[in-house]
Amino acid sequence: MLNIKKIAGYTQLSAKELGIDKYDIYGLSIDETSVEVDSGELKQVQASNRSSVIVRVWNKRKTVGVTTTTDIDDKGIKLALETAREASEWGSEDNAPEFSPEAKNLITKLSHNLVSHAPVPTLVGTLIKAEKNLLEAHQAIIGVPYNGLSQESIARFYLNSEGALRQEEGSYSSIYLYSRTEQEGRKPRGASSVKISHSLPELDIDGCLKEVIDKTISHINYQSVPSGKYRIVLSPTSFLSLIDAFSNIFNAQNILDNQSLATRDSLGTEIASPLLCLCDDALHPHNVVTKTFDGEGTPTRRVELITNGVLSGLLHSAGTAKRMNAKPTGHASIGSKVTVCPHFYHVFASEKYAQKLNLEESDGVIFIDRLQALHAGVNSLQGSFSLPFDGWLINKGELASIDAATVAGDIQDLLKSIIYIESEAEVLPGGICPRVWIDELSVTGE
Repeated sequence: MLNIKKIAGYTQLSAKELGIDKYDIYGLSIDETSVEVDSGELKQVQASNRSSVIVRVWNKRKTVGVTTTTDIDDKGIKLALETAREASEWGSEDNAPEFSPEAKNLITKLSHNLVSHAPVPTLVGTLIKAEKNLLEAHQAIIGVPYNGLSQESIARFYLNSEGALRQEEGSYSSIYLYSRTEQEGRKPRGASSVKISHSLPELDIDGCLKEVIDKTISHINYQSVPSGKYRIVLSPTSFLSLIDAFSNIFNAQNILDNQSLATRDSLGTEIASPLLCLCDDALHPHNVVTKTFDGEGTPTRRVELITNGVLSGLLHSAGTAKRMNAKPTGHASIGSKVTVCPHFYHVFASEKYAQKLNLEESDGVIFIDRLQALHAGVNSLQGSFSLPFDGWLINKGELASIDAATVAGDIQDLLKSIIYIESEAEVLPGGICPRVWIDELSVTGE
């Protein structure tokens, strides 16, 4: 999709003409097609081919100017270099970014190649069939109001004036289904599922259907629960949602900006149950959207964040690593400010002793499948959360869907209240995680 050597060549010529000695460029190109259906008919088709490039230029005072462009031809890059050079005159001198010291290190070579996109009629037919199977699964299911089948190819590159040159590409397909029920005298219920793979033939559409059908049917006969303290089992989806919502704990930039629950001195301290181990692993074999380098060209890697309950690592950019006397970890996103972002979580149990628990033998336990309103119900700087959820009350192994309820607590208390982490993990778009048992959380029902 992109000729990185050609881009590097005319970038170097333009920089020389403009008298620019130091620069770097991060860019990506995305070719995407998606469809949506409604009641057996095509509802929407979207297709796009777009590019985005971030150009940084350093001046003689070592301050940086940043600009973005969608034109990656020679004229577009030259104009972006010139604009970034002008912007560098107003660049901040405090903690100005530098090239990553690992921008020219070897990176992992992946076997994933670009896959030819299936024609739109194939996408439409596949999604209509999935919608039909979902509607026929139960008489109460009257619609699939939210659905989508998409495929995209992504090419990413990084280059700088010191000779760093990175490029990777990959193709991905995904399906999303959300059901809706309607019964006389009953509230509408629903469930959702999303699956992702490297290509449409590999996409687990049947698994997505089964998950939506099973969850939808289990939610039809619901009941209210009294408010109180309950033992909680968090599904992989809900636990990863909480980890991501409070990811400032592991984010070095957040720590330096005093926007984190952790501090510089938190490394090496116990922040969770000794049963919990958590890594960020962009190269995990189950991570479909793999990245081998970040926005600064730093190779990605496996980073141990929590080891046996102890905060053992942070996510770094080149700048935060320098300020905290560490190494960059491949988590930088460049722009007007360099930010730090996670890639793919891996949650697993330590080898420390733990009681073995299972839902089949449980009584009075709430199993939370999906947390809602995370954008509004989380205070990431205080550590508190109060969130509506979809889930079931477990009584002697039998699941009863919960009508409407909210779970509340503090993330630091929650992490230390983990009493069991199951061995069987589920692969999700954002990570791989098993069910996690929490000793006690407050639930507000009726």
